[in-house]
This record gives sequence, structure tokens and C-alpha cells, in this order.
Amino acid sequence: MTEDETIALKADIMKERGYWSPFHQILLERAPEFLKAYLLYQAGPARSGLLPAKLCELVYVAIDISVNHMYERGGRRHMEFALKAGATAEEVLQTILITTALAAQQPLELGYEILAEELGAAGGAPLGDDARADRDAYRQAVGNWPGSGDLMLSTSLDLARGYLAYGTAAWQAGPLSPKEKELIALAVCAAPTALFKEGMRCHVKAALTAGASPAEIGAILQLAGAISIHTCTIGVPAFEDALKGSSVE
Repeated sequence: MTEDETIALKADIMKERGYWSPFHQILLERAPEFLKAYLLYQAGPARSGLLPAKLCELVYVAIDISVNHMYERGGRRHMEFALKAGATAEEVLQTILITTALAAQQPLELGYEILAEELGAAGGAPLGDDARADRDAYRQAVGNWPGSGDLMLSTSLDLARGYLAYGTAAWQAGPLSPKEKELIALAVCAAPTALFKEGMRCHVKAALTAGASPAEIGAILQLAGAISIHTCTIGVPAFEDALKGSSVE
């Protein structure tokens, strides 16, 4: 890559990503073609125009701050970018709350799915009127119901009600549209640090029902995969330090 090309690439990254990091500089010097490919991947959803810039940034907030990843610097950066892109404080906060509730629900949904398989025909008892009312209220508020939700209600009513309250409160905590909430939830479930298949299936279905197109869902999946670059964010500067003989201490 020529000097003019590297200068242009740096300018493109600054324009598209909004910042320049040490790992960018090292890759520019040592692996410019990879850096160029990184930009093509990371900028794809925004360049396509399929998703509003605000939603792209909210997705980045969600996947960065999810308990599965906990990349605080990225979360803070993308909160700032989301606000600059027109997101309200309430939309950013609701994104945080949805992400929190999703992570809390994943162990229960996976665990009760396994429990249902192991119990087989000896599953939970039929639901009473109160439990059916809880289920109906959650479906009305959130728009979906976990496959093993009935088993949860029939075997652990208090636990189930906590699960339902968490999801309902987050879903109703702000002004995000049903489509936006489903796409953000899909990104959290699809991130490489989660890969929660049943959650992905649930939120793909719900996003389509809310009006999302297959292309928009594809863009969300690409955004979800974008946190893979944090391997370079951490690893490339560490690699450079190792070459210089810098001590871990």
C-alpha cells in the first residue's frame, strides 16, 4: 500500500469510526490490507443506509456493555455517538436495561429448556388461572413467550414472576419502538460472546413481525459480529509490546 493510500485509509477510518486508536496505527503500519478489510466490515451496516445511525450506535452500546462482553470503553464511546446521532437519554437507558434483562433471562431459558427435555412427559403441572394471567400479560407487554415458560410458571412461580417482571419493566422503560427493541435484543443474543440460538430465533421472528426486513436483520448480525475487533483492540498493542520486550508488569 502506498503512502497516499495509507493516508487515505486513516482518513476513512477517522470519518467512518469517529476515532483513531493505537491498534489502528499498528495495523496501518504492519497489516494495512487487514485494516482496510476491517473498515469495510465495520462500516458496512452504516454505509448501506439500511439502519439509522442512531440504531447502529445503540446496538454497539448493547453488545459492548452486555455482561457477556463488558467492554466499558466501547460502551461509553458509543453512548456518546448515539446521543450525537439523535438518540435521547431515555433511549440509551432503555438499551442498557434491555441488555441487562436479556442476560439475566438467558440462563433460565436455556436451563428450563434442558429441564423440560429431561422431564419429558413428566413435565410441569397444568397452569392455574393466575399463572395463565401472568403469561398473557407478559405476551401482551413483550410480544413473545419462552418455549419453557409454562414449565417455569408451573414449577417455580415466584422465580417466574421475577423473570417476567424483569423483561416487562425493561421492555416498557422507554420510547424505543417494537422493531428497535427486537433488533437490539437480537444483537445481544447474536454477539460472539453470547450466541444464544433460541434467543436469536425468538427475536428474528419478532423483528420480522415488527416490520424488519431480512436485509435489516442481516445488518444487525453484522453489527453483532463487530465486537470481534476487540481482539485486535487488546491483542495488537500487546503484540507490539511483546516485540519491544515490554514486561507485563
